[in-house]
Amino acid sequence: MTLQEIEKVTNYLKNKFKNDSINLKLSKSDEDMAEVYIGSEFIGTLYKDEDEGEISYDFNMSIIDIDLK
Repeated sequence: MTLQEIEKVTNYLKNKFKNDSINLKLSKSDEDMAEVYIGSEFIGTLYKDEDEGEISYDFNMSIIDIDLK
């Protein structure tokens, strides 16, 4: 992912969730992955997928049972 893509997706997520604390950090190990944070709290991963010339981004967030209590 390029820094321009990171910026575009970050702005999209901030607008979609109405939260200016969302930020993305590029993964050091996978060039098509970024880590998603709210403030300093890690909340999930974002993967870039390119298939037949079309690009999409997949946001993954796990919710642990203990967090629901």
